[in-house]
Amino acid sequence: MYVPRHFAPTDESVRQLLDRHGAADLITVTEDGLQATLLPFVHDPGAGEHGSLIGHMARNNDQWRLPTEGPALVIVRGPDAYVTPTWYPSKADHHRHVPTWNYITAHVHGELLVHDDPAWVEDQVRRLTDRHEAGAVTPWSVDDAPADYLRGQLRAIVGVELSITRVEAKFKLSQNRAQTDITGVVQGLRSRGRGEDHAMADAVDAHRPDDGGRPRRRGDIADDGLPVRGGDSHRGNV
Repeated sequence: MYVPRHFAPTDESVRQLLDRHGAADLITVTEDGLQATLLPFVHDPGAGEHGSLIGHMARNNDQWRLPTEGPALVIVRGPDAYVTPTWYPSKADHHRHVPTWNYITAHVHGELLVHDDPAWVEDQVRRLTDRHEAGAVTPWSVDDAPADYLRGQLRAIVGVELSITRVEAKFKLSQNRAQTDITGVVQGLRSRGRGEDHAMADAVDAHRPDDGGRPRRRGDIADDGLPVRGGDSHRGNV
């Protein structure tokens, strides 16, 4: 992944993305070619040396049966949004601007492990369910389902785990713009009134560079051991 220096996130920002994301694309290379499945994952930072992403897929999905050639890849995404040059106050000075796209993403590399074990799969389903039901007024529980029905559903799926070896992440959030332009982007995104745009506006605002050019990120901490590969000194948009 091409990651200019100003779009390289901190380890803590990446950890938060992995902790809070919904579904992501699992991609493997097999003797039958590329295989890909969109799956909801739960981030388990305590598993292995660098943590893991755990999920499940339908037993009838051939991807889990096909041996992988090399590591697997999970593409995790945060909010993304179109950015128009009309939001930049500096446009009035010279008009040397073009549209761009802001986004948050992480390419999570690792070894794919298959868990054809009902106990492991049930635990993963419970963790996934509890995470997404946590904010509900009356959360649904796995135990709400009849036991025999649940056993049948668990037999129809297989557990998958990506044991993380490294992460390449990019938070492209207008950090290469002047502060006034960043403010224009935040205001423009919020004016569109869509939920995804509001999420992007919050992310852009939270990752503003400080006066020294370093992005201000809430909750910055020292390296926590997550093998995140950073950026370089090149400048660019996409």
